[in-house]
Amino acid sequence: MFEHRTANLLPTRAFLARMARFGALSAAMVGASLALDAGGYHTFGGLPWIDALLNAAMILTGMGPVDRMTTVAGKLFSTGYALFSGLAFVGTVAIVFAPIAHRFLHAPHLELDDAQSRERDG
Repeated sequence: MFEHRTANLLPTRAFLARMARFGALSAAMVGASLALDAGGYHTFGGLPWIDALLNAAMILTGMGPVDRMTTVAGKLFSTGYALFSGLAFVGTVAIVFAPIAHRFLHAPHLELDDAQSRERDG
């Protein structure tokens, strides 16, 4: 998935393409979460689709629920979704920032490898 520490730094164009792929994966995860969770609010909470989507989006972004759940099934679903949302947020942020963190940590290894090879050769 990522280049080995001894490989050259990925060219900017390829790095941006990698960022786009990881961003698309993250967006797909958010979209799937919203779709599934809006369905849950609609089914278990008895909310209309637009209100179910609003609740799913607000909880997924950490803002909190808009509508109060009145049924036991709705409350249980809302509890599970709130716990899932915390993990989903961390996961999508990790996916978006993984290429950046890798690039940031890869560059010093290239410098160290160059310095070590000069010491061996010189």
